[in-house]
Amino acid sequence: MTQTILADTPVAERHPDAQTVTAVTHYTDRLFSFRVERPQSLRFRSGEFVMIGLIGENGKPLLRAYSIASPAWDDELEFYSIKVPDGPLTSRLQNIKVGDDIILKTKPVGTLVLDALIPGKRLFMLSTGTGFAPFASLTRDPETYEKFDQVIVTHTCRDVAELDYSKQLVTSLPDDPLIGEFVGDNLLYYPTTTREPSENQGRITTLIESGKMFEDLGIEGLNPETDRVMLCGSMAFNVDVRTILEANGFEEGANSKPATFVLEKAFVGE
Repeated sequence: MTQTILADTPVAERHPDAQTVTAVTHYTDRLFSFRVERPQSLRFRSGEFVMIGLIGENGKPLLRAYSIASPAWDDELEFYSIKVPDGPLTSRLQNIKVGDDIILKTKPVGTLVLDALIPGKRLFMLSTGTGFAPFASLTRDPETYEKFDQVIVTHTCRDVAELDYSKQLVTSLPDDPLIGEFVGDNLLYYPTTTREPSENQGRITTLIESGKMFEDLGIEGLNPETDRVMLCGSMAFNVDVRTILEANGFEEGANSKPATFVLEKAFVGE
């Protein structure tokens, strides 16, 4: 009697930087968020970003910079992403499911960190689109409320539905069992739209320069003596707000030289 022994089917080795997707939420046909396992070796400051992606057709990782949307204390990592139909990465990333792997490089960097600002009383976080991601991290970090008496978060999108991620997150914080006691009444949220009519319609730069934003929130205008500002959005948004801030006496800071405002130059464009 003879016995045929079949060779085992080769199993593809898992990439050493692979992390498993644990949750995926789609908000619109253009926006989604997802959570992945956090490598034990990863230490980061809330507001920083890492390189993440998928294995490309050539077998090599296709990576882009993504802000970590979860706070530094979270056991998992959260990311907030746009969907671009022809984008080399996002056209594929938008199809990930729970249990899939993504590639994640464990070297966090970025300027949207509290260490890059000198002490102040109020912290403004101004964002457009997926630029809200680092502020999703910072608004959930107790250190933010230990360093500032008041935190004002703005998020500008084209349509009301595109504000769902930030609205759900920010409005839930006061009742959050882990962070709620730190947030209290110290967090103000100002969502705006540029295309679809809404309660706060218009470009945030216009609403700042006209003073309407401050009037709507019932607060005083920007003051470089007491206020600190973080910016994260499109290149045009960053340039426009930087111009406004510098005209009002604010100075751009960095990790090596903290000052009164910081902006993030790395962002996902596809």
